[in-house]
Amino acid sequence: MDKNTIIGFVLIALVLIGFSVYNAPSKEELAKQQRYNDSIALVEQTRQEAAIAQQKVDSVAQTKKAVINENDSADVSKLNDVYGAFGVDAIGKDTTYTLENKLVKVTLSNKGGRISSVLLKKYMTHDSLPLILFDGNESKLGFTLVTNNNRVVNTANLYFEPVSGIKTLENGDQQFSLRLKTTGEAYMDFVYTLPANDYMMSFAIQPVKMNTVMPVGTNSLEMQWLSKIRQQEKGRKFEDRYSGLEFKYVADDVEKLNPAKNDQKDVPNKVKWIAYKDQFFSSIFIADDAFTGTVLKSVSEAENSGYLKSFSTQTSVSFDPTGKFATGFKLFFGPNQYKVLSAYDKGLKGDDKLLLSRLIPLGWGIFGWVNRFAIIPMFNLFSKFISSFGIIILLMTIVIKLVLFPLTYKSYMSSAKMRVLKPEIDEIHARIPAEKAAERQKATMDLYNKVGVSPMSGCLPMLLQMPILFAMFSFFPAAFELRQQSFLWASDLSSYDAIVSWNTYIPLITPYFGNHISLFTLLMTIATLISTKLNMTNSATNDQPGAGMMKWMMYLMPVMFMFMFNGYASGLSYYYFISTLITIAQTYIIRATVDEKKLLAQLHAKRNSKAPKKKSGFMERLEKMQREQEKALRNKK
Repeated sequence: MDKNTIIGFVLIALVLIGFSVYNAPSKEELAKQQRYNDSIALVEQTRQEAAIAQQKVDSVAQTKKAVINENDSADVSKLNDVYGAFGVDAIGKDTTYTLENKLVKVTLSNKGGRISSVLLKKYMTHDSLPLILFDGNESKLGFTLVTNNNRVVNTANLYFEPVSGIKTLENGDQQFSLRLKTTGEAYMDFVYTLPANDYMMSFAIQPVKMNTVMPVGTNSLEMQWLSKIRQQEKGRKFEDRYSGLEFKYVADDVEKLNPAKNDQKDVPNKVKWIAYKDQFFSSIFIADDAFTGTVLKSVSEAENSGYLKSFSTQTSVSFDPTGKFATGFKLFFGPNQYKVLSAYDKGLKGDDKLLLSRLIPLGWGIFGWVNRFAIIPMFNLFSKFISSFGIIILLMTIVIKLVLFPLTYKSYMSSAKMRVLKPEIDEIHARIPAEKAAERQKATMDLYNKVGVSPMSGCLPMLLQMPILFAMFSFFPAAFELRQQSFLWASDLSSYDAIVSWNTYIPLITPYFGNHISLFTLLMTIATLISTKLNMTNSATNDQPGAGMMKWMMYLMPVMFMFMFNGYASGLSYYYFISTLITIAQTYIIRATVDEKKLLAQLHAKRNSKAPKKKSGFMERLEKMQREQEKALRNKK
């Protein structure tokens, strides 16, 4: 082995060692991974222990075939051996209790002391059935309890007893308490309070002397919350896109799991609330203090299952077993309506705000600001006086187009100036061959500079309109007010308006287009093609190199949008249809009022004027680039 070979092997070894050291995980990354593994292991351990405990209880229940007789010391001993001090709660009979107001009906179950069903009384599903967020085993809530003799039980498997009947408080609120007893004096109450006219209810865990049956130093409870999200709307694919698991950090912003695929997230920081949402409704668990050590998981359900996704949460909450402090929560079961969710932040400042309205996807950055501070206030204003949401959308479109008209006019005038100068541009192209691209471009820019025309002046107005365009794209699918509102042939402005449907699966069509044709989407596409044709006719670059390909791309885009919008909210397609019609009308009106011969004469007069021409920043930068390019060519020669 020669010297060079040895040196080569040494260098390869050094590179591999260096690469390994560089890519080695940091201490923080190792600690985070360890916390994640520990949390997963804890979830699995708790699940296995609960399953084993339930099997033992089922064995006792099958032997006894009735509620246990307290005088049967053998069976009592067996239950106490499995459940410790909570053996008295191991067997019971399922019983439900109901709290309700004008908005919501909440059913409580004594098994687990949990909410087993929620019915929203003002709304229906797309097929006119009562709107139930979850029912029965579709949702589960449990808290893991550890006894001082090392027994691990879960409240989801224990039977609570009502403390008394449902109380109606002085302010009209309804309150109901379920009690989890022990073999001694210790017990724990689950207290539910439903306001007289609100979607937000209170839930408190109030322990009494639980420190006598739980280990010394206990200061938290492990909580498990699982729920399936029902399909409530007509278009499953569209509804699934807006369904997801979202959460808010304490004193921080809102984040979410990936709604497009199965996802799981270990959240080491404190969490204020966790939301299980579909397109228009949410179940939200809000901690008075915080959730800690949270593991969130989202799994997509089969298409024909009747469910969109399954969500699960494994987390911890603070707990004082002595009973000096209760563990409190707020529970929201209601619509994703901006004015409803934003109302819970009234009177709160800074980090105390819940920001529940962030559950509504109004767009990020400037697009969200346009929706919150312009579109939604205008929509609410028209809603006070007009009941037809189709008319409201029409009026909003007119107002938006009037506000944007100065930009539209400026864009048209820029296009008109370029068009009247086209003969002179053609003369430059005929005089200077294409091989001298830099010289041709310089001559063209000199002409534009002399007459005071900027090629970018038509693009800027269009760019300024983009925030409103994208804001409306986010607003209509998220506007709860449009849900099940009809207009003309559209029975639901929040869903597609099919005029033709079929059941046959068609490759490349069904996956992307669906098994229907939406009329508003079709009308929007036709109007966009007409507008494109009109703009291409007015363009001054029809015979430029590459113009043919650009022309076909401009005609192809509306057809592509038809595939995308066919399953979207018909209210959105209706807005774009009306907006495009108004744009076409504005173009014809402006064209009728602009004398292009007079405009060309004005440009020539400006060119012949001795007054110094003020260059735009774009023109100055373009000329600087041309000078540098010419200098480089001279140096090369």
